[in-house]
Amino acid sequence: MEYLLGLLFLICTIFPLIFSAFTPIDNYHISCGSTQSISFQGQLFNPDSPNRPNFSLKTSKDSSFAISNPNSNSSLPSPLYQSLRLFTQAAYYQFNIHQPGHHWIRLHFYPLSNSTHDLLSVPLTVLTDDFVLVNNFTFKNSNHTFLFKEFSINVTSDLLSLIFVPSNGSVSFINAIEIVSIPDSLIEDEVVTIPSAFFTGLSGLGFETVYRLNMGGPVITPLNDSLGRYWENDFGYLHVNNSAVKVSVDPITIKYPSGLTIETAPALVYSTAEAMGDPNVTSPDFNITWVFTVDPTFLYLVRMHFCDIVSEALNMLIFNVYVNYDIAIESLDLSSLKGGLSVPYYKDIISNSSNGSTTLTVSIGTDNVLDFSNAILNGLEIMKISNEFMALDGTLSVHDILPDSVPGKGVKWVQFIVALAFGLLAMALVLVVLRYYCLTVRQRKAQNCSNPWLPLPLIGSGTTHTISKVSMLSNRSGTASCISLASTNFGRVFTFQVIMYATNNFNETLVLGVGGFGKVYKGTLEDGTTIAVKRGNPRSEQGLAEFHTEIQMLSKLRHRHLVSLIGYCNERSEMILVYDYMANGPLRSHLYGSDLKPLSWRQRLEICIGAARGLHYLHTGATCSIIHRDVKTTNILLDENFVAKVADFGLSKTGPALDQNQTHVSTAVKGSFGYLDPEYFRRQQLTEKSDVYSFGVVLLEVLCARPVLNPVLPREQVNIAEWAMSWQKKGLLDQIVDPALSGKLSAASLKKYGDTVEKCLADHGSDRPGMGDVLWNLEYALQLEETSVSFTGGDENSINSVHGTVMEGHVGDKGVNVSYTGGGSHMVNDAPSLVFSQIVNPKGR
Repeated sequence: MEYLLGLLFLICTIFPLIFSAFTPIDNYHISCGSTQSISFQGQLFNPDSPNRPNFSLKTSKDSSFAISNPNSNSSLPSPLYQSLRLFTQAAYYQFNIHQPGHHWIRLHFYPLSNSTHDLLSVPLTVLTDDFVLVNNFTFKNSNHTFLFKEFSINVTSDLLSLIFVPSNGSVSFINAIEIVSIPDSLIEDEVVTIPSAFFTGLSGLGFETVYRLNMGGPVITPLNDSLGRYWENDFGYLHVNNSAVKVSVDPITIKYPSGLTIETAPALVYSTAEAMGDPNVTSPDFNITWVFTVDPTFLYLVRMHFCDIVSEALNMLIFNVYVNYDIAIESLDLSSLKGGLSVPYYKDIISNSSNGSTTLTVSIGTDNVLDFSNAILNGLEIMKISNEFMALDGTLSVHDILPDSVPGKGVKWVQFIVALAFGLLAMALVLVVLRYYCLTVRQRKAQNCSNPWLPLPLIGSGTTHTISKVSMLSNRSGTASCISLASTNFGRVFTFQVIMYATNNFNETLVLGVGGFGKVYKGTLEDGTTIAVKRGNPRSEQGLAEFHTEIQMLSKLRHRHLVSLIGYCNERSEMILVYDYMANGPLRSHLYGSDLKPLSWRQRLEICIGAARGLHYLHTGATCSIIHRDVKTTNILLDENFVAKVADFGLSKTGPALDQNQTHVSTAVKGSFGYLDPEYFRRQQLTEKSDVYSFGVVLLEVLCARPVLNPVLPREQVNIAEWAMSWQKKGLLDQIVDPALSGKLSAASLKKYGDTVEKCLADHGSDRPGMGDVLWNLEYALQLEETSVSFTGGDENSINSVHGTVMEGHVGDKGVNVSYTGGGSHMVNDAPSLVFSQIVNPKGR
């Protein structure tokens, strides 16, 4: 028996290491202040002596000291704590990064006894080039005898600096450092928040591991984790100790699904769990709850690991998951979701503390609607998310903390300040000259300054606007300013005061929606014009680059089916865009999730046709092709007449240069999950066909009136593209249409529509049609729908199907010829219908 247990432990220890598919490119383990290498938890920590390969220590002269206490080995919690590096001035370690991407940064601190400095009282501050990791931590004000910190950041350059900043008159120290590559897939870019919304742009943020628990199982050390993580037992965090019962299975029985590996979490995590126990309470609806202390000023990424190791058959375990007592996952059916038992699954949720307190709770409980009496949780990770100051501790940014004395760092900062000062001085002189010029011109040409609106250029119009006139402030302020936009032509420049007045100080009752860039407010200008105001959120990954892109793109484009940019505001570090108000909001709100009246099939076709025209114009109608890169139903807006307009160009990219025989644009993957072109995701090669794929998903969303991704549905239904195409290939697409359309669309129109969607969703971009072909086919589907109405002598609300099945259709000399199995060829119109676009020479309107 002992032999078998020993063998099992050996297998569980080495199994993840043997079969791990991930090998870190960057793998630094540094024992600071040591004179020899130290082995700890399967890793060899090397001394930080000078001239080490691939990393260096940058310090001022005589400001760095190695301190060791080798005689205390037996009493130290780790052999890494027998030495440290002490700094009397700011200094940094610099590491060569061979593969940019996500990396662990692990810091080990232990205040060795020292006759010169009281290290227990030393305030510790640690920075990277972009993030504040630790800010003024002292052992004296905590209950720690040693400190281990683990961070995950996305390193985007080939060098990483780890900076130690002593407070005035004090020192700083570090015992050991780890810098290790991790898979970029470990952090997804788009996550649901509690309350429910989508939080995008996680890849650009920093994370600190606050809690990592192995539910119902033993401590897991870095030896048993392919990414060197430490998992503690959950017992100390249970709100009621006997509310949970430990369950476990052999780790070898865990079956990882495609796309999920032991890097997500080791099999030892998924092979143990906490299940429902006896809470000794009268209520049958009790939950198992874990309570954690957190900083209420930060958001947290809560990752919950599940694996059904308790059921004997499928669909026997359905339960609810709560974060801060808000529903996070309703009716979670693990076996249906993953297609089997003992298959790992995880879910990410973003939340903050409970009602502004210092606690965060995670709970699992039975589904009250269904007759199931169990719930489980296998593992839990809680990670602090960096705030708007790019800090994981405090509210100061790197530039607020970084002193000028850092060797090689402060000098650059001083140079930047000097350059900025000269730049501001030059700008001030230019503004003085421009103001004088503007006042002179205004006296001579007052008619040119009576209108505060700045014209937007039209691509391909042959007209160039040169603007150097006055942009007036609101008469309310009683002042005016002159801003030269001769080289920008970017529309009206709004003052922040005007925006505040228009939105009633950004009143939350005027919020129209929330996107990746920030909130959108309804506003009213002084002249009564209704506008939509998009205000940038500093926490969003979409920032200055997307702000500029949106302005540059929309200022060059004018088309009936593209949303119109009126102007912008960039005062007071704000990034605000002002658009025409779209009275009927985003297309998605008319499909599901609201009480709005369902759209008719004809309306849906006309909306899709309008959006396709807008995208076709982007791809072919401008001087250079433009790829939208974020086509989805929330970015298709409807005006008061339900005319569709494509919106949100923050992620747009200029397409490949055809005259240089380019076929794609190589760029980092951005977009929205569910709509993302799988070929673009795999190869990071963006083409116009990436928009075509996304639009194909939109067409399915319009037809089925359901979200593109719904993880609570059975596994085969989670992804709308996979699910709908399985029905399309069986010729049964009519079985999954929106119930509101049942019996109200023709078979001919639906068949053409389904064929168009199938072509858009082809695996390879080369097999997909261009947006012009998509547009033609949608117009054809509308023409077939109108024809069926005329044939049945009714309206579209009384259509069951066209008599016969459409076999083929083409544009003839006199009209559209449509052949049916039930009869001969019929001429739909005497002349080509106006519904068909001018595909050959599209022009913006």
